[in-house]
Amino acid sequence: MNLRALSYFVAVYEKGTISAAAKKCYIAQPSISAAISQLEAELNTQLFQRHGKGVTPTESGVRLYPLAQKLLNESKAIKALFSEPQARTPFKLGLINSLGVQRMSMLLRDFSHACLDMELTLVEANESCHGRIITTSQLKSDEAFHPIWHDDYLLAIPPSFSISLKKSLQLRDLHGQAFIHRAPCEALADLQQLMDLEGIKLEVRARIQTVEYSVGLVSAGVGMALVPALPALLAQKNIVFKPIQDIQLQRTVGLALPRERPLNEQQRQLQQVCKLYS
Repeated sequence: MNLRALSYFVAVYEKGTISAAAKKCYIAQPSISAAISQLEAELNTQLFQRHGKGVTPTESGVRLYPLAQKLLNESKAIKALFSEPQARTPFKLGLINSLGVQRMSMLLRDFSHACLDMELTLVEANESCHGRIITTSQLKSDEAFHPIWHDDYLLAIPPSFSISLKKSLQLRDLHGQAFIHRAPCEALADLQQLMDLEGIKLEVRARIQTVEYSVGLVSAGVGMALVPALPALLAQKNIVFKPIQDIQLQRTVGLALPRERPLNEQQRQLQQVCKLYS
């Protein structure tokens, strides 16, 4: 079985479209399509359902995905076993909190695969580093910004709270509600300004720094929290997510790179990888 065809299959499975997979693999779309068709013929089964917005894996595709991943990882392990140790180039990437573990893990995986001779270290966004993934509000004057994600903010509410039953939420509905305060969070700072103007007070039950812990406390019924609308968070079934109708809270997350100095190879590769996710 052709390992390259399996790698194209995995890319299409993860990206959801032939075009996105082609960009990730740096190959033309017809080559991806031909490889998938050849794989389907070899396995005598259909792996994807084609539709206007992309592709959806069939039952056969879902079954093949973990097996393909395992085979590809084993092939890489075999190559690594017989490869000569090589000097690695250190690269420090600054990250803010609350970027979303799932999507950042995928991005960092693709970045690491693009720079096999790199030693990647993740640091706080305010530390000295070669590049930063931040929001627009944290951009410095000597940095160029490349947008990746645009996130809306929602209220994460325990189902046991009566406010969760409302069809729509207004700012005034937050008055007196038990709340998980997460900082730093620029959207929460904007929300707090509006509430101060309206005389709306929250009952803060906990103060934390990460989205994961805030969502955990919401799930436990401690209070509600303001969180970015990340797919991995919205998939949780024991939390009600609702927008605040009379305000719009958003953020743009992107890659910040030095504006004046020429980019090194790792910075250029990171820029290319981030474009695949924008």
